[in-house]
Amino acid sequence: MCNILEIIKSRRSIRKFRPNPVPRELIEKILEAARWAPSAHNAQPWRFVVIRDYQMKLKLAKAMAEAWRRDLIKDGVSIDQISRLIEESVRVFTSAPVLIVVCLTMENMHRYPDERRNKVEYIMAVQSVAAAIQNILLSAHALGLGVCWKCAPLFCPDVVRYVLKIPHNIDPQAILIIGYPYEKPKPPSRLSLENIVHYETWS
Repeated sequence: MCNILEIIKSRRSIRKFRPNPVPRELIEKILEAARWAPSAHNAQPWRFVVIRDYQMKLKLAKAMAEAWRRDLIKDGVSIDQISRLIEESVRVFTSAPVLIVVCLTMENMHRYPDERRNKVEYIMAVQSVAAAIQNILLSAHALGLGVCWKCAPLFCPDVVRYVLKIPHNIDPQAILIIGYPYEKPKPPSRLSLENIVHYETWS
């Protein structure tokens, strides 16, 4: 138990990586950890696309960056700032030795005749996928790897689907950038238990 808590508390989001390739067996170990995450109805609504090829990483990063550029222009961001943001975004995604695109499928989730329950079912699937991602983050850290959880696909799912040839009924949820850490960030601040926990009632 102490070891688990130590892994949880020492994990950091890593954005700078060493150029060393990540062995396939380590990638499969962390995906095996993801496979054992809890899920609603045991539906296991997660699917994963592993990207190691530089040209594919570059193609995906540029396509997402172009979608982001259009949004930034609508937001009134200056051209110079947009250029800096886009350049950094492409660098982050292409400098990581491995990308894992995490997707969601409703294939084995329940279906209802009303929108309210179907919406809840989708949220349950999202929560299940997030649990699988957390397993990846912790197992990767335990194996000496660094990961950063990026939610960019949520803003341009059709772009990600097109580049990676993902079926239309599969929803891209996140991209995990993975490699051997080249940085050791300081721990971020955390709210105290007194600020986040309520016993019996919200008081």
